[in-house]
This record gives sequence, structure tokens and C-alpha cells, in this order.
Amino acid sequence: MSTLVWIVVPYFCIGVFIGGHIWRWRHDQFGWTTHTSQILENRLLRLGSPLFHLGAFGVIGGHAMGLLVPASLTEAVGVSEHTYHLVSVTGGVATGVMLVAGLSLLIARRFVSGRIRRVTTTMDKVLYAALAAMVALGMSGTVVINLFGEGYDYRETLAVWFRQIFYLQPDPSLMADAPLVFQLHAIGGFLFLAMWPFTRLVHVWSAPLAYLWRPYVVYRGRRGPAPAPQPAPSAVRTVSAARPSGRPSVRPAVQPSDQPDRPTVKA
Repeated sequence: MSTLVWIVVPYFCIGVFIGGHIWRWRHDQFGWTTHTSQILENRLLRLGSPLFHLGAFGVIGGHAMGLLVPASLTEAVGVSEHTYHLVSVTGGVATGVMLVAGLSLLIARRFVSGRIRRVTTTMDKVLYAALAAMVALGMSGTVVINLFGEGYDYRETLAVWFRQIFYLQPDPSLMADAPLVFQLHAIGGFLFLAMWPFTRLVHVWSAPLAYLWRPYVVYRGRRGPAPAPQPAPSAVRTVSAARPSGRPSVRPAVQPSDQPDRPTVKA
């Protein structure tokens, strides 16, 4: 059973994550969007979206540092275990609160506003439920166990198992004694990755990062004084090639004979 949960499921979810994105890009590029509903309701979105995104960025950064950076490396650069624990718990609680607040506003917006509720799809509901479950498990592990409980050093077990997945040598025994909250959070994270390609979260890979270094767009430029107004086309005269006598021939652009006879209208 442990082999299925801690070896087969992670690799299966990673395969679905990669293959699902390839399939979605090839067959549903028009759906590769945020499906924004800002035009329908903007008051809650204006507050909930920044809180959710800032909290999500902080949580992802904290997970990356905790899972990918070995404890030996932080100790080598002079960061003690106590300092790391203090920073990780403080940062995790702060970003977690932002994420919870933002996600709560976004979920409430989906059900409070009738117009938003009508455009909410089944996959949106599944996505919000999965996000809420992941956030609840993560906050439980951070607050209940590491902040007010006896604590759990996940960098000695869970983080090692996570890095071994990319080495193709995962050891299921490392997860055997982990608290249930951490086990559910770990396996839930991989299941969330498997669901990712089939939700609106694919818009993450289309972030307009090129805007950060692209050159400025000049919409209007003018140097020197404003140009003089040009005469009307009927007043333009053309100068023909010089005659043998050396004198140019000047004639109006529109000859009087070319003008049609206009009837005289009396008042």
C-alpha cells in the first residue's frame, strides 16, 4: 500500500500534469485563459484577488525553500534550526492568512453574486474545493502542530522523500511516521497537480512577463515646431518640366474647363 501511495501516485500525477498541459495546449488554446468575470463583479474581486495571489506566491516560495533546500545547506550558511523554524512558521502563518482571506472572498463572491454564480462551472467548484482542502491541511500542519503543538521536522523525512522522487529513488518508509496531516497534505498536493491542466490555473504559464523588459511603445512623437498647415487640394499648383526657353509652365491643378456646369440656385 505504501508503494502505491508514495511511489506510484506521485509519478502518475506528474505524468498527468505534463501530458495534460500538452493536450490542453494542442486542443484547447481558446480555453487557455483565466475566464475572468471582472466585468460582472469587481468589488470583492478587487480585494480578494491581490490577497489570494500574494498569499499563493508566498506559500509556493516557502514550500520550495522547505522542500528543495536541504537542512545541511542552511546550516552551512549559518542559519540555525531554531532560526529556520521561527522564520518558516512566521512566514507560513502570515502568507497562509493572506491566502485564506483571499480565497474566502473569492469563494464568497462566487455564491453571493447571482451573475457570478450563473457562470461558475463544475470544474470551478471542484477547483475551489480542492484549494480550500489544501489550504486547510497546510494551515493545520503549520499552526496546530508546528506553532502550538510539539512540532514536526518535515525536512528530515517529507522533504527528503520529495527530493528522492526527482532522483527516481523515493523511499516510502520516510513517510510512514509522518503525522496524518502532513501525509494528506503531501498526497493532496500531487493530486492537485494532476487536476491543474484541466482548470483555469493554466493561465499561470501565460503570465505577460515580456512586459517587464519590452521597449516603450511611442504612440505620438513630435520634434521641433508644429508643421505649417497645408493648402487645400484645389489651390495646389503644379510646375511642369521646363520649356526649351527655360521658363516653367504654371497651371492650376484643376482646370476651369474640367469643372462641370453647376446650376444657379436663387434664394
